[in-house]
Amino acid sequence: MKAVSVKEIKTALSHHSQDELIKICLQLSKFKKENKELLTYLLFESENEELFIESVKKEIDEQFENVNTKTYYFIKKSVRKILKILKKYIRYSKQIETEVTLLIYFCQKLQSFNPSIQKNTVLLNIYNRELTTIKKKVLLLHEDLQYDYGLEIKKLETT
Repeated sequence: MKAVSVKEIKTALSHHSQDELIKICLQLSKFKKENKELLTYLLFESENEELFIESVKKEIDEQFENVNTKTYYFIKKSVRKILKILKKYIRYSKQIETEVTLLIYFCQKLQSFNPSIQKNTVLLNIYNRELTTIKKKVLLLHEDLQYDYGLEIKKLETT
């Protein structure tokens, strides 16, 4: 089965009643965990972005606590997994400020991680890539926010 375009889906959905749309959303939520997570964000967490950010930060903390530190191989795999989860939550929000806040938090956690990421090129590259992403995103924000986040970025660059 070939998927149709978003425009065609939008047109088709406009022809359904509210009850039918509810059934479609519920059916969609049964197929993939990501669909259910996105619906949860849209229905319950999008109203309070600060609470959403805090819950994501807690999850990042838990993930970093569970990292296997025996070898850098396992550390790299875990850090990539954490970053993948983080990017998924950022896609749910679609707010640049949320993205910058969460990526800065990720970089802070990575920077303070023990053993040091300075001893591994791959981890250092991940860190630098995310720092570059943060800098690009900050330019899209309001000037006051650019200044505030600029201070955070300087802290990340100096240590």
